[in-house]
Amino acid sequence: MVATERRVVVTQEDCPARRVPDGTPITIPKDTFVTITQSLGGNYTLTYHGQMVRVDGSDAAALGLPAETLSFPPPVDDRIHEEQVWQALGTVYDPEIPVDLVNLGLIYGVEIDQAAKRVDIRMTLTAPACGMGPVLVGDVEYRVRKVPNVGSVKVELVFDPPWRRDMMSEEAQLETGMFF
Repeated sequence: MVATERRVVVTQEDCPARRVPDGTPITIPKDTFVTITQSLGGNYTLTYHGQMVRVDGSDAAALGLPAETLSFPPPVDDRIHEEQVWQALGTVYDPEIPVDLVNLGLIYGVEIDQAAKRVDIRMTLTAPACGMGPVLVGDVEYRVRKVPNVGSVKVELVFDPPWRRDMMSEEAQLETGMFF
């Protein structure tokens, strides 16, 4: 996938989206020109009427694009494998910063309860008032449920300690120019 781009597409049908950064749901009408500015993790950040909006990858067909799906090899046992959980988390991207939540340092912890087939995740946001928080939490839940043998996902949104730029991986700091 391309991190940042400038590609104009025409919506093929009414397209559900969320306004960034407040998360307000909107619908982009069919036959509307939009500019894709970021396509990562199967989701799209667009410019629509001068506003930044996010379109979920499951709605890619509305943009005339193929849906990107997250898949894993067939399970070899009945366990939840932590590396696959982290792999799924690495496919969730911030709609404004072209970096996944893991490399942004937003995932504080993952606990797996094998008996209950549950994954508990502690995460934060770059800003406590981020309106996209519920959208990102939903993305995390959705993607981690794709991991073999996961029955449920519980995401706890925490703000202590508060997120700081130095929590980003060095690679992410370099990529975004936030290295200090």
